[in-house]
Amino acid sequence: MTGRMQHLFVVVFLSVLLHQSDVDNSRYSFNVEWNDIEASVMRTFILFYYKVDGTIELYDTKYRRLFLRRTKCDGITLSDLYIGATVNIFSRQMKVTGFSDEYTHLHLGIVKQRTFAMLKPDIVDKMGQVLKLIIQNGFKITKLKMVQMTKEHALEFYAEHKSKPFLPFLIEYMTSGPVIAMELLADNGVAKWRELLGPTDSEQARKDAPGSIRARFGIDKSFNAAHGSDSCTAAERELYIFFPTSRIAQYESPRSTATFKNTTCCIIKPHAVQEGLLGDIVSEIQENGFKITAIQMFYMEHPNAEEFYEVYKGVVAEYSGMVNQLVSGASVAVEVTGVDGATPSNFRAFVGPTDPELARELRPNTLRAKFGKTKVQNAVHCTDLPEDGLLEVEYFFKLLQ
Repeated sequence: MTGRMQHLFVVVFLSVLLHQSDVDNSRYSFNVEWNDIEASVMRTFILFYYKVDGTIELYDTKYRRLFLRRTKCDGITLSDLYIGATVNIFSRQMKVTGFSDEYTHLHLGIVKQRTFAMLKPDIVDKMGQVLKLIIQNGFKITKLKMVQMTKEHALEFYAEHKSKPFLPFLIEYMTSGPVIAMELLADNGVAKWRELLGPTDSEQARKDAPGSIRARFGIDKSFNAAHGSDSCTAAERELYIFFPTSRIAQYESPRSTATFKNTTCCIIKPHAVQEGLLGDIVSEIQENGFKITAIQMFYMEHPNAEEFYEVYKGVVAEYSGMVNQLVSGASVAVEVTGVDGATPSNFRAFVGPTDPELARELRPNTLRAKFGKTKVQNAVHCTDLPEDGLLEVEYFFKLLQ
């Protein structure tokens, strides 16, 4: 072999090795657990995600064997995999509990940050617009609920301002109506959310950061639309107040705002949430004369989804698909209220026909016409029968609490 041939061989060989190394390094690994309800046991796995083609693989840590061969699982992307996430893998809901190797920790653990965000009482009626802005700026909303803070909650939340003269006003303001509490996830999430919020003084924000949330929705330094954690430590503390990680919490989290009066149920389905349509749908509801009195993000278990949709079993051909869709990711339940008993019928007409194609032909301004794709992925579920409105709202805001 000539010197030139040897050189070419070495170059090709190294290129192959480097390519193979890139492929290997694109595999991230996560510790996940699955609550096998039928067997009454918590099963643990290592989930491998191959960035090169988006395929996944599951390894059973107890039996030390492959549980799921490398395959494509629709609906799972790398952005869905973070500590605390719940993902649906072929009808099995699995929770990501940690990174299982140093490579994954180094590449994903530092960049992705959780932070706490709160919309204050005076902009709850504009939450759809704010949610759209949050999603457009690359945040993933991983937890969300509307709650009513008590004086005790507000004092705990603002403990750092204990000796400040403005504290009494702040407590009165924050307990004057519902707030929207959220967990947001993004690269450098704490700083990124603070940047999107803008300066504390809304008037100053309009000068220095005109596109920020406080510039667009705030009034002044006191009524400044929203709150954001100022550090990772603060974010953990504030998230725990609203989203306790254990049943034995230090104190009871703020209560739901569901009224259970003149009410109907709307569920924004997982595919719509995954497609970034949450803010758009909430805006449509609010801007068309309906009042949202409770809202919360849920990760439905298969038995719960079957129970909720039981009335459709054997009645509609799409029953199984509806159940699978509801457990495929985060959904958002909404209590919609009105001034009279016609709210379920009025809202049902606003949502439109079950089939989005039919909705686009007959009722082009309805929710399903605008955001639906198929009879299963039709953007939202709404109560069909007026007498079931309260029952469906109670299922989410009482039973699943």
